[in-house]
Parts: sequence; C-alpha cells; structure tokens
Amino acid sequence: MIKQKLRNVYVLFLIFACPFLNAQLTDLARLEYSFIPKNKSEDQYTRLRVLVNYPIETKNKSYLILGAEYNRVILNLEDNYPFDTAGLNVIHIIDLNIGYTFKWNESWRVGAKFNPRIASTLTKSLVSDDYFMNGGLYFINDRTKDESLKRPYRLILGLTYNATTGIPFPLPFVSYYREISEKWSFNAGVPKSNLKYTFNEKNNLQAFVGLDGYMAHLQEPSIVNGKNVDHISLSVAIGGFGYEYCFTKHFVAYVYTGYTFRLNNVLRNENRKEVYKLSDVNTFYLRTGLKFKI
Repeated sequence: MIKQKLRNVYVLFLIFACPFLNAQLTDLARLEYSFIPKNKSEDQYTRLRVLVNYPIETKNKSYLILGAEYNRVILNLEDNYPFDTAGLNVIHIIDLNIGYTFKWNESWRVGAKFNPRIASTLTKSLVSDDYFMNGGLYFINDRTKDESLKRPYRLILGLTYNATTGIPFPLPFVSYYREISEKWSFNAGVPKSNLKYTFNEKNNLQAFVGLDGYMAHLQEPSIVNGKNVDHISLSVAIGGFGYEYCFTKHFVAYVYTGYTFRLNNVLRNENRKEVYKLSDVNTFYLRTGLKFKI
C-alpha cells in the first residue's frame, strides 16, 4: 500500500519559502483555511488551500511524486486607500509539484523537487511575470524507526531555490526532529519549529513558531504615490499553539492559533522594491483544516 511504501519519502513535500511556508512533510492531501485580520481595521486576509500529492514507485525504494496545490488568497481591503484596490481582491497561487527520491545508502536518502508556480491576480491572460520557479535538493537521515536508539531523530539538510524571495542563489535548509520522551518531541528548523506533547493516540498539543507569506504579480498594475505597482507580497512570523485530533493514524484535523511578531504586507514595483506598505501592525492568526498524511 502507498502509505506503507512511503514512510521515508517525506523529503519531497518540503517547501522552503513556498507561498505560505507551512506545508507539512508527509501530506498526501490537505484542505485548509487561514485568517489574519488587520489590527484596528476592517481589512482582513483569508486563504483557502487545497493540496494533493501522489507517489509512484519507479524501482526498489525510489519514487516519483507528482502533485498540485492551489491557494486562493482573498484580500478584503475596506480601509480608505489613496488608490483603487479592486485589482487586489483575489490572488491565485497554483503550484505543480514534481519530485524524485532514492535511497543513497543505509543511512541517507536523497530527494529533489521541481516546483513551477503561477502566482497572479489572473484578471487577464497569463504573461511571463505570472510564472515563478522553485526547487530544492535534500539529504535525509531518518532514525525515527530505529528501536536501538533511546531518542530517535531525523535530520534533513538541503539547498533550496525560490524565485519569489528575490535572492538569486540557493539557500540552505536544515530541519532536525527528535523524540525527547514517550510524550515529548521537538522539531527545530525553517519554516516551522515546534515543541509537541502527545496526550494519546488521538490528541496532541504543540507550541510553535513559523513563517508564512506569498508574493504574486498584479496583472492590472496601478500608480501609487507616483510609482508603478506590479507585485504584492505578505510575509509574517508567527508564534502560538496548535492542536491536532487524529480520527485515524493518517486522517487528522488541526487548528493553529497565535499572534504575529513580524508582519509586512507590501505593494512592490517591477523590481520588487517596496512602494506602499498596506500593513505592518501585528495581529491575530488562525489556521485550521483537514489532512491525510503518510
């Protein structure tokens, strides 16, 4: 069965600086809702997300993973702005996920992914600025099933490239998971770190810090403060608590709530330089959904 074959194939679901920077490592399907209101304002940010990944075994312990993800970002900008906000109401982010992983040796697995993306308001026909290209190369040492270890762990090292960051070279990726005891575990890394307490097979609670955000092209650019606006971006750093309820071992409902300690919602020009700041005031954060995982 797929879920039995893929216990160690999580690398291909790693996303660093992806549209919302909080994808789980082992998801085969996910349906999610996120909400960020603007502090002391009528403005709010809502996101609906659907994700599907499907693994195909190519040979012994090697897999091709094909998947897709759709994010619909709704910006309800109700405050008075010195420009027309009609073209900012809905942003579409569409990802195609193509990955491959193989066993390198007894200790390490290698994975690579290619992640073309459309991020745009999609009010007109697609143009070159609507396309972005992301990818990564990862090395995984997974000892979470090693019964000889008192404290099982998983280490992931890699390099990632993301066109939406504006950095023209690969960035390092590090993630380290370790079980502290039967009830406690932690994960240290980017885009998310957490400390988890497991009550039983059905319930767990965690404290977390993480990153979220997106960048997209505006197909109907406007003039703000005498400057052209061609892109919009949101970046947030969040801290809070999360709760998961496991209907089964692989089907999970979850809710994360917290507060942003860094928020930057910005309109940018064609060179991605800041033109107008929509918001930088910290506020409440909510994310909830259902997922089917390995």
